[in-house]
This record gives sequence, C-alpha cells and structure tokens, in this order.
Amino acid sequence: MIIEIQCLPNPPGNAGQRYAHVEAAIAVVQASGIRYEVGALGTTIEGEPDEAWRVARAAHEACLRAGAASVVTVIKVAETATEANRVGIDDLIGKYRE
Repeated sequence: MIIEIQCLPNPPGNAGQRYAHVEAAIAVVQASGIRYEVGALGTTIEGEPDEAWRVARAAHEACLRAGAASVVTVIKVAETATEANRVGIDDLIGKYRE
C-alpha cells in the first residue's frame, strides 16, 4: 500500500520553528521504520496496509501533540487487490529520479 499524507496543522509551527508541527508529523514517519519519501507538499509512505494506516494516523495526531490548535490531513491511498499487481514508490516515480 502507498499512502500520501499531507498534514495541515494550524498553525504550522511556532515562533521559534516555522514548521515545528509539520516536522513533528515527519519525525513520526521517520521513527516508524516504514519506507517513506518527504516531498514539498506531502510525505509518501509504503508498507503493509495495517502499518501504513497506523503511521498515517500517528503523523496526524503528532501535529496536535506538538501544539497545533487543529489539523486537517489529506490522505491519498493506492492499493491493489493482489500481490502480483502491487506497485511501490519506485514503480511510480523511479524513472523521474536523477
């Protein structure tokens, strides 16, 4: 399963760190051990469905724990019915990397 998650905390950070609440979400993804790529407008994670959903939820909740007053999270999910048809991050964007 591939999930692209975009956490939009309000505010995105604090006076000392402009994007502290967003960075809290990314830190949760990094600590999870799941395969991920951080992009300019979201983070893509790849893993088994239960693990990927758990990490996405934890990233969302991390924004609130970090001090955001609220958070809206946009999630896109790609999943296949069979292992034979499974695609990963590299399958989708590998040819665009330098």
